[in-house]
Amino acid sequence: MTHQGDAAVNKPEERFEVSVTASNHFAWIRTRLALERTIMAWVRTSASLIGFGFTIVQFFQRVQSTQTVPVYLPDAPRDFGLALIGSGILGLIVALWQYHKLLRYLWGDQFGPIAGVQKEPATTSIMWVAIILLLVGLFAFFVVLFHWA
Repeated sequence: MTHQGDAAVNKPEERFEVSVTASNHFAWIRTRLALERTIMAWVRTSASLIGFGFTIVQFFQRVQSTQTVPVYLPDAPRDFGLALIGSGILGLIVALWQYHKLLRYLWGDQFGPIAGVQKEPATTSIMWVAIILLLVGLFAFFVVLFHWA
């Protein structure tokens, strides 16, 4: 702890002491798995938002194409679908950023002794699934936006 004037300031590396014990190692693993569960929940939610948004657009396009009566707000389903798809994409971007940031923190110098033998975090398959879903979401967004379907 260093002192600047009368206020005590904690350095990040001196916030707490990390000791290498089996219980700390398993606590680190539990934290890492909680991070994986969180990103998986974000992926499920984003996939639902993207899929539901695209489905709404497709369903109402088909309904409107079979009707002979003019619709009051013909672009409302498209706008709502775009909002859902955009929400799914935005949520996934935020989740990936948070996941990457927290993963780097868990593999930082402070937790290195209890993290494991690797120097860098192992890339898990959920990261690739999230990136692929992000690309699918962007594709769906632009398909709906520019009426390519």
